[in-house]
Amino acid sequence: MSSYDFIVVGAGIFGASVAYQLKKMGAPRVLLVERGSAPAAGTTAASAAIMRQHYSNQVLSEVTRESMDILRRLEEESGRTNLLRQVGWYFLVPEQSLAGAKENVAMQRRIGIEANLRTMREAQSDLPWLNPEGVAAVVHEPQSGYADPVHCAETLVDQFAHLGGTKMFGTRCKSLLRTGDRIEGVSTDRGDFFGGFTVNACGPWSRELAASAHIPLPIRIFREQETVWQCKHAGDMPPCSISNGVDAIYLRPMTEGRYTIGRGFPKEYFDVDPNAYEKAADGDVVQDILTRAQHRFYPFANAAYLNGFASLYDVTPDWYPFIGPRSDVGGYADASGGSGHGFKLAPALGARLAGWLLNEKVAPDIARLSHDRVLAKRLFEQKFGGNRG
Repeated sequence: MSSYDFIVVGAGIFGASVAYQLKKMGAPRVLLVERGSAPAAGTTAASAAIMRQHYSNQVLSEVTRESMDILRRLEEESGRTNLLRQVGWYFLVPEQSLAGAKENVAMQRRIGIEANLRTMREAQSDLPWLNPEGVAAVVHEPQSGYADPVHCAETLVDQFAHLGGTKMFGTRCKSLLRTGDRIEGVSTDRGDFFGGFTVNACGPWSRELAASAHIPLPIRIFREQETVWQCKHAGDMPPCSISNGVDAIYLRPMTEGRYTIGRGFPKEYFDVDPNAYEKAADGDVVQDILTRAQHRFYPFANAAYLNGFASLYDVTPDWYPFIGPRSDVGGYADASGGSGHGFKLAPALGARLAGWLLNEKVAPDIARLSHDRVLAKRLFEQKFGGNRG
């Protein structure tokens, strides 16, 4: 019988972060189980990984700032570079979101985040690549940007192993092992493993794993599409990540004039089976994204389509992740429900969860992210954006 202090299921950005932080904080025996052959084998690899600190709830602004600090330290610790690209982030604000954006920026500045809001007229000379039509204002975070999702997960797992953690790839977790009101470990295709705490970090497959032990996990699985474009433009091009609230698209630069672009809120969401969904981008979605991008960003007038793909969002009722143990089930913790913005939160929430499990205490604003908020009917609300705001 193999026994561990902690078992983490899933080596995407959430699971890799929790496992790494548990070892870094001194947990003696930690097992990381992943059905894929490498880290980020699920949805993490498809993340746009935009890093922005603009939220209407202060706790997530603080968490994203902490995540960026963790990634910078991880670069120093591992000797690897370009985990985090602090190229800046812009939010194009429509008139109906202006009041909320002003409140958010004021909150950010109070807690020490570098952010500013200017009218479109004030900002236009700095944004020669932008069609200003319909843009009421522009929020700018110069220290934000984007990350390399695969490189981050790989580095976290490598550092976890360097600290003495046990990683087990190519191993399918079939079910949680439950005795009464406590989770005792996991059953895998390599046998049963027992642990003091089991962390469910399986992303879109977390619901399935929780159900194996009759644990309710109210997440929906949505199919999300992204596209990659080559800009053929001799002039200025967007150098940063952009959330375009006017045309409901987001983009971030890659390399050599390439960009990842996806659709933002509002849009339709479709529930899918995480084990059987179409992974290629739909032609009409590709065309819709191009039309919106060409209208807003001058350099995309002659953009060439490179490829498109679909991945998955695991979405909670309030679009904020489920993080932490539960009051009604012992030996179990959630680390899922990223809801399409989990990547930027995961490094810090992994650290907060590790400390919570080791010390049995956590700040009240982080404790509220537990699934217990569903039973207490204390879901989060956002000022604007419909979700992820």
